[in-house]
Amino acid sequence: MTEIEKVAGTAFVVAEFRNDENKEAHPLYRDLFVSLFLDEESKKAADRISQSFPPIRNNVRLRTRYFDDRLRHQIGQGVRQVLILGAGLDTRPQRIAGVGVAYFEIDAPETQAFKKARLKKNSVDPNTTFIGADYVTDGMLDLLRESGFDFSVPAHVIWEGNTMYLDDRAVSRILTDLMSEMKRCSASFDFLALDVIDNQTGDAEITAVVERFAAMGAPWTYGIDDLAELADRCGAKVLDRVMIADLHRTFWPDQPLASSLYDHYSLCTVENAVAS
Repeated sequence: MTEIEKVAGTAFVVAEFRNDENKEAHPLYRDLFVSLFLDEESKKAADRISQSFPPIRNNVRLRTRYFDDRLRHQIGQGVRQVLILGAGLDTRPQRIAGVGVAYFEIDAPETQAFKKARLKKNSVDPNTTFIGADYVTDGMLDLLRESGFDFSVPAHVIWEGNTMYLDDRAVSRILTDLMSEMKRCSASFDFLALDVIDNQTGDAEITAVVERFAAMGAPWTYGIDDLAELADRCGAKVLDRVMIADLHRTFWPDQPLASSLYDHYSLCTVENAVAS
């Protein structure tokens, strides 16, 4: 197993957390492919991360359901291209393979090579165009053009588990490029509140998990407090915003909230403020 380190390494940890839902009697989703990427080493890494803060596992399960729901909705609204930024070990091209829907993924070449090899070994059609690059530094728009992405075709972007590792300049540029260059574009992404990044929550558990990610070389560096302001300056409008706490109450109404982090972690979907 590829060593669990830095942001690329967190892909294995997230995949393990996502796999938790497969063990449930009444799951929020089924992911029949994620186990192809996992082994005992990835399980140990996930256990180390969640040991000091078990509720983080539920964050991934709930956000997976949110992104799945938004993707299916957008496909139903006519989206025919799906772009996954920092895709990691995402399995949506295999799980949600809409008729006539083309998938594109951008992530580190090493992560994609591992993913492609596991899918091939198990005779699974990737159903996606792999783009091995850093979408922040290597020119996202040019990478897409070179890979056959059609900017005139309605597109939906999944930007999961990424923004907290970036900064305002990078997040603003990526969002602006998406909204300005794609004729019809929606994007779903998640983000942390600034007080988590600035260690101002006063919650010992939240502090512990922030420190745990920093210790493994993947520090959280960026948060958003004013989503509407960010969207406006990037040429977008907000379609919806929910917190993990909202999803928890919706899907698990009989379970008490296990952490205050759920009120500091949001998910949203935006679209072009004005069609290109």
